[in-house]
Amino acid sequence: MQHYPQGALYVVATPIGNLADITLRALHVLQLADTLACEDTRHTQSLLRAYGIDKSAAQLLALHQHNETEAAQAVVARLQAGQRVAYVSDAGTPGVSDPGARLAAAVRAAQLRVVPLPGASSITAALSVAGAVAHSGADGGFVFAGFLPVKQAERAAAVQKLAAEPRCVVLLEAPHRIGELAQALAVLGERPVTLARELTKQFEEITTQPAQALTAWLDGAPQRSRGEFVVLLHPAPVPSDGNDSLRVLQLLLKELPLKTAVRLATDITGAPRNALYESALALRQSDTPAGESP
Repeated sequence: MQHYPQGALYVVATPIGNLADITLRALHVLQLADTLACEDTRHTQSLLRAYGIDKSAAQLLALHQHNETEAAQAVVARLQAGQRVAYVSDAGTPGVSDPGARLAAAVRAAQLRVVPLPGASSITAALSVAGAVAHSGADGGFVFAGFLPVKQAERAAAVQKLAAEPRCVVLLEAPHRIGELAQALAVLGERPVTLARELTKQFEEITTQPAQALTAWLDGAPQRSRGEFVVLLHPAPVPSDGNDSLRVLQLLLKELPLKTAVRLATDITGAPRNALYESALALRQSDTPAGESP
């Protein structure tokens, strides 16, 4: 049976849209907590009422991006007094793109316990259906980049940097900026991009398009630019004809260590590093020159 000690901070994930996406454990802790620290007290009160949980105004403590450092000390004081404190953001799992990271750090610095209560997350929800994460090779997994800069020049520079990232890249974007992000990503050409909007809500929509086609897709219907977005840049496609890159790789492997050969072959040919790395491993294991039968 789960134990819920006093003097501990409970970081509670809440639904990102569909109110049914709450865990039984989360409901128990929200009821049990002496104090609820929350990104928006009004939003949290509405959420609590939906589940039939009654908390007084004195039990709610505002903790958001503008006061997190100061409010964290108030939380620490309540924990030191033996209270159970739960923290919730407006939606999803706190401490990733929402407030909560500085709070958790402050509580840990005070040598107090922080307990995670996992649940809804737009990031993992989008990743689970996009088929965009490689599970093998040197460049498997994904990178969370969050919100890109608002200013056009800085955003363009960030996109250029991400263009060289061979893994899946996870971005977040607001509805009023999704059009600008789509325009910035157009430089990635045919690289597949998944847009997931309004996840778990009535008008949820998930589509995968070439980066250069995102603007046209958004312009295809007014509702497509509404709601919060998770944007997934799929791993860069492996070219169908890799003869030149393999020949360069083969020549370099004769003279250089594997990792150095792969790095130089990537720089010379522009081929994805993860694909060349896998090819290099295969060549070394078989010791068979590219293009010849074993």
